[in-house]
Amino acid sequence: MDGAEARQRRLEDHGSLGRLPAALEDGALNIPESQEVAPKPRVELGGETTLSIGLQVTIPFVFAGLGLSMAGVLLNYFQHWPVFVEVKDLLTLVPPLVGLKGNLEMTLASRLSTAANTGQIDDPQEQHKIISSNLALVQVQAIVVGFLAALAALLLGAISREELDLVKMGLLCASSVITAFLAAFALDSWYLALGACVVFIALIPLLVIIVKQSPPIMRILKYGWFPIILAMVISSFGGLILSKTISEQQFKGMAIFTPVICGVGGNLVAIQTSRISTYLHIWSTPGVLPLWMKKFWPNPCSTFCTSEINSMSARILLFMVIPGHLVFFYIICLVEGHSLTNSKSFVVLYLLASLIQVTILLYLAEVMVRLTWHQALDPDSHCIPYLTGLGDLLGTGLLALCFLIDWLLRSKAVLDGHPELVSGPP
Repeated sequence: MDGAEARQRRLEDHGSLGRLPAALEDGALNIPESQEVAPKPRVELGGETTLSIGLQVTIPFVFAGLGLSMAGVLLNYFQHWPVFVEVKDLLTLVPPLVGLKGNLEMTLASRLSTAANTGQIDDPQEQHKIISSNLALVQVQAIVVGFLAALAALLLGAISREELDLVKMGLLCASSVITAFLAAFALDSWYLALGACVVFIALIPLLVIIVKQSPPIMRILKYGWFPIILAMVISSFGGLILSKTISEQQFKGMAIFTPVICGVGGNLVAIQTSRISTYLHIWSTPGVLPLWMKKFWPNPCSTFCTSEINSMSARILLFMVIPGHLVFFYIICLVEGHSLTNSKSFVVLYLLASLIQVTILLYLAEVMVRLTWHQALDPDSHCIPYLTGLGDLLGTGLLALCFLIDWLLRSKAVLDGHPELVSGPP
């Protein structure tokens, strides 16, 4: 039997979605007529358990973390290049561009995941339309928001330094657009920079034609700009923190750990957001929350401590933070050697900051998905950008605070004659 028939045959398999509220298990709920949800095909999520979710998440989480660790090592090396020294705003672009990658690619993955789990792409022809339209949409968004990210970095830099260099503006805009479109590129001529911007902007009409193949995706192109633009603005403030601290001695290591702490937090909250969104697409109708999810601001205990499938996945993701960061921290130390801080207090502060960041993000994911769904908006397109942008700001801010507190502790220990209290092994 095909996928659609198999899903229909598994209509009543509640176990695949975890334990449902007792009221649902006991029988029909007394729901007012105004809130009744029209019948819709139920889809299985795959008989998930704590072990299965953990195994699914661990491998991509580790590989992504390794990539982020190497990105931090490269950023630590490149920060001393003349272009980064002369054009400080390039460093301001790092968190928003890393976040933009997360905003667009993880939003794309979330939409396709929901489409796959709800049977929207069972038909090969429809599958081709949805995938090609989504890919074209992501490229349009990358070009436009990459350009806007450069403008935001320039504006923040101009405000802080009270100057605006038009020559550097061309380099910054081109670097941002090409990075967002192709992942990475380098230009050293402002004429080439301007030409690159024009070429990529000229591609937009062609990409829009591809997007038009799918009316739902076209609606996202028309009305889905606010989340990713606002997320870019939020991330830019994280970039401003990075550019202001990266060259200071007491913040040595900011370049290495910023991509890691921002990326790991964004990855984990994107997974959780996508799962809750898919859950709602299966069990409800946009605009109507299931009875067991009626509270817009749920008790944090219900987010992390119940037997519900979404609470179970939140716990798993939260439990991965400490061991994951320890592994990435160890790998970075192996690569960088003695150039990193050997302070025990910093390691503790860094792990605590990571845990606080992900805890806040996972709770806000539950809140934002409910609010978005209540407004009949698709959480796949509207929630992940906000959360990853906030993750960049939280991550960069908390990381800077870790370095500052560690520096103060070490300074105090040296003054008191006890430097060993905050130092690790030589």
